[in-house]
Amino acid sequence: MDVVFILLITIVVPLWIVFHYITKWKEMKTLTPEDEANLGDLYRSADKLEERLRNMERILDNEVPDWRSRHHDL
Repeated sequence: MDVVFILLITIVVPLWIVFHYITKWKEMKTLTPEDEANLGDLYRSADKLEERLRNMERILDNEVPDWRSRHHDL
């Protein structure tokens, strides 16, 4: 009985723990639908911000033509 218990503790339990965490690691490696939705929202927000920045630069180019050279060193 002691030999079976020792084998269980030294071989079976560590293997079970390793396989358990391998499975958890593989699950975490994939994106959930919620993660994909969040990434999509972030991508759309980044596109909007980029478009706003382009518009601001265009407006500044028209109103203050040398703004880039004056603020390039900052």
